[in-house]
This record gives sequence, C-alpha cells and structure tokens, in this order.
Amino acid sequence: MRQKKFLLPESEIPQAWYNIQAIMPNKPLPILNPATRAPLAPEDLFPIFCEECSRQELDTVHEWIPIPEPVREQYASYRCTPLVRAYELEAALGTPAHIYFKNESVSPAGSHKLNSALAQAYYAKMQGVTNITTETGAGQWGGALSYAAKKFGLECAVYMVKASFNQKPYRRSIMQTFGAAVTPSPSMSTRAGKDIITANPNDQGSLGCAISEAIELAVSTPNCKYTLGSVMNHVCLHQTVIGLEAEKQMQMAGEYPDIVIACFGGGSNFSGIAYPFMRHNILEGRKTRFIAAEPSSCPKLTKGKFEYDFGDEAGLTPLLPMYTLGHTFKPATIHAGGLRYHGAGVIMSQLMKDGYMEAQDYEQTETFRCGVLFARTEGIIPAPESCHAIASAVHEALECRRTGEAKTILFNLSGHGFVDMSAYERYMSGEMSDYDLSDEELARYIASADALNR
Repeated sequence: MRQKKFLLPESEIPQAWYNIQAIMPNKPLPILNPATRAPLAPEDLFPIFCEECSRQELDTVHEWIPIPEPVREQYASYRCTPLVRAYELEAALGTPAHIYFKNESVSPAGSHKLNSALAQAYYAKMQGVTNITTETGAGQWGGALSYAAKKFGLECAVYMVKASFNQKPYRRSIMQTFGAAVTPSPSMSTRAGKDIITANPNDQGSLGCAISEAIELAVSTPNCKYTLGSVMNHVCLHQTVIGLEAEKQMQMAGEYPDIVIACFGGGSNFSGIAYPFMRHNILEGRKTRFIAAEPSSCPKLTKGKFEYDFGDEAGLTPLLPMYTLGHTFKPATIHAGGLRYHGAGVIMSQLMKDGYMEAQDYEQTETFRCGVLFARTEGIIPAPESCHAIASAVHEALECRRTGEAKTILFNLSGHGFVDMSAYERYMSGEMSDYDLSDEELARYIASADALNR
C-alpha cells in the first residue's frame, strides 16, 4: 500500500521556534513611533503587548527562540500535525507533480491559529495579566484565542469583523462556547468604532477596524493586553512549528519541496510553513519557490505598495514597513474573511522586496472551485482561506502537466471549512460573486499610506 500520511511522534514537537530575522541578508526596516518617527524599542510596545512578545517582535539576533514547556504541553493535544500526500488530487489533475499538504485543521480550534494563541496566552498569564483582547476576521483566530485563554485562565474579548459576524454565526458560537465575549466590529463600544459608524452607518468592518477597537479596549482596561493573530513578527515566529515539523516529514517521504505555498492575509500561516524551508535558500542557496496566494479583491502583495503604514484603521499602532493597500482600505465582503487585511507582515514584506518569495492572486469563485475539487478528492472541506493555497497548488500542478516536470509541491492547509458551509452553498448555487478592484480605487486607498511617508 502506498504511504499517504506521514506522522511524527509527540516527542518530535519542536523545542524552539525559528526566527528568520536573525539570518536575513537585509534586516526588516525598523518599526517606528508615529509621533517621533524614532525606531521602537521593546519597552515601547509594553503598553499594548505582553513583554515577552514585545521582545520577540524586535529580536533580530537569536535564530532559535525556546518554546516554554507549558506551551509544548498544550501543543501535544494536536501536534505533530499530519503531512499528507494528495494522491487523489494528483490523479484528478493528471499531473506528474507530487502534491503534499500539512494538515493544520486538526487542532481543537480547527486551524493553525492555535500555535500562536497558546503562546500569547501563556506569556500573558506569566506576566500576571488577567484579560486579553483581540480582533478576528473569519473567526479562526478568535476561536483559537478563546480556547487558549480558557486553558490559561484568562478572560477574552474578541472584536469580530461585522461581515464575518453575520456570515459565520457558528464561528462566533465557537468563541462563545469557549467563554469569550464577541462583539461585531465596528461597534459603539469604542471611540474608533463610533467614528467609523458615524462616517458610514452601514460599514461592514475590516480587520484594520477590529484591530483598532481591540487595542483601544486593551489600553483602557486595567491588567489587560492586546493579542494579534497575524502580521506581527512574534506571531509569525510562533507558527514556525508548522514548517519545522514539515521538514522532518518531507524527509520521511524522501522528498524536498520545489514549491511551498500558503494563503496570505497578514502572513501567519505562510510564515509558519515557509520560514524553516526558506532558511535553506538563504544559507545554502537552495532554489525552492515560495508562493503567497491572496484574494484578487485584497491584493496587497501583487498590487500594493511597500512603505510605512499603520496596521489598523484608526492609526493606533506603530508605523510598519510593509506592502500595503492603505490602512483605510475597505475590502470586499468575500467569504475568506481571514484574508481581508490591507497589509503584509514586516518580515514577509522585506523578503518579498528582496525576491525570496512571490505572490499570486485569485478570484473567490476560482478558489472555491479548487476547494470543492480538493474536498471531493481528499475528503477534507477546506476553509475559504485555505482554498486560495489549493488554487495556487492546482495552478502549479497543471503547469507541471503542461511541461512534464515532476515537481514536489507543498502547501499548508491552514484550516477546515466545516462551519463555512453557507459559503459553499452560495458557490454551488451560483450565487457567489467576484469583486473587481479598479486602479482608481487602489490609488485612492494607497494615498492614505502615501501621506504618512511624505
């Protein structure tokens, strides 16, 4: 019988996260204080983030960051996650490519997001914090943090993008089941939310807006810290357990990836699968391609601009050097809510700028077409976000069919779509639409970032 699934024992859970900042030929540009334009020190982030996360955020020296044992113990409930050879998908495509996927959907939260949620909740607990706040787009991060908060005895408040709050009622039910308070964003509970609603009473929200509200609540609430599910360097660091495991599993399979793919919103699952493999490109000269798959309606890597911008809509964050569509960008209400973010993480933006990675953008109907094909061949219904990675993998596999090259493709299945069935229903009934973003709209939104760089 051909081997389809590659599993590692619990003892192989990584003991340290991988910090790619330490080996980058060009370090990321500094994160700036928006008032003084001076580079931030870790203590400048202490009012918002936990102290250890703040130190990890700006660490460009240490290549390996030890994983605390209590976090590894929590990881053991679902890690190491399986690496799977997608034989049936390969056959359906008629491709000579070998397609593998890392299945992060098996976590208690149903996605990769728990890898950082557990770490951030642990650091908050060790600091004596009692309350944590966050934002969530599709609800995967909110669900993961709600679970992690309960594990470490913390209270959790989640601002969920209003479009997803209404599209994905079971996502918010998951958060509430784990004990979190969930508020649709924009809301009337913060000044940032009130200002947005006043300007547009029908605003359906964005991750930038939800981040503003969560930060405002954190800094105005005693003994409370803000946590983030993507974009920031320390979040991407925590996700590298994915790629570190995948390295060993690919060795078990007797292969090494020619192409590594992940969907891209702010960059958390992309960094998780990519950084451990990318270090071999940087240090050893390997030629693996790294592809970020993003929505055509939110194309920050394919059509955005590299410059300093706020990470949130209200301008409460530091200034981040990143590919951005502008912090005022209003994304279309696509079902891949976790990818509806205006900017890319700082590290990934520098890697993109330096040519270590590339990006592809896809319309949502195309991603769902590929997601349905994956479900019918591999038996897993993927999250709408993960469908973008599958679409890219399908595209590359079909190119292998055209050229006859038997490349090895690895993608990250960042989460399952079992509570996203209303989106699949809309796709299969023909009711799903694609969204065209005009050059005029892009220019108008990017102007909000341009103004910060003059």
